[in-house]
Amino acid sequence: MTEINLNHVSVVARDLGESQRFYEDLFAMEALPTPNFGFPVVWLRHGSSQLHLFERPDGPPVYHHFGLAVADFATTYARARELEAFDTTAFGHHLYELPGDIAQLYLRDPGGNLLEVDAPGFAALPDDVRADARVLADLQPQDATNLRATLFHEASATAGGPGAPATGTRDG
Repeated sequence: MTEINLNHVSVVARDLGESQRFYEDLFAMEALPTPNFGFPVVWLRHGSSQLHLFERPDGPPVYHHFGLAVADFATTYARARELEAFDTTAFGHHLYELPGDIAQLYLRDPGGNLLEVDAPGFAALPDDVRADARVLADLQPQDATNLRATLFHEASATAGGPGAPATGTRDG
């Protein structure tokens, strides 16, 4: 099977500059040279992943989202709180503990796009962050298969093959 990697995600921005600053500030993304599409577009990157912002009059879908894995969840959480970016409408609350000790945070960017921020190690987060969370297993029954679910998987050593060390990639 051919190896694939997610190259980029594109989202709408009502105010391109405001959305660009949000992603640069919260996730340390950097602007890339961007082609002229005939309407305002900014390409941002972090590592090898890209986020493309399109200034368009259309609004974003309510539930569609993309997920980002972060190494320092507590710092990201604190900064998102300062930016008043928590989303409580799409899934009822902004922070969840998922099976497998995973932290899951829902945010809205300035363009209204829903994004999910994930990290392993929920139990190691500061008390004030954990106290703000809802435990998914307390809200919805989790069977044995559900309890084995994880957002984080090992990367393949070869296309389709097991065995490479974990890299924090996210499967959606």
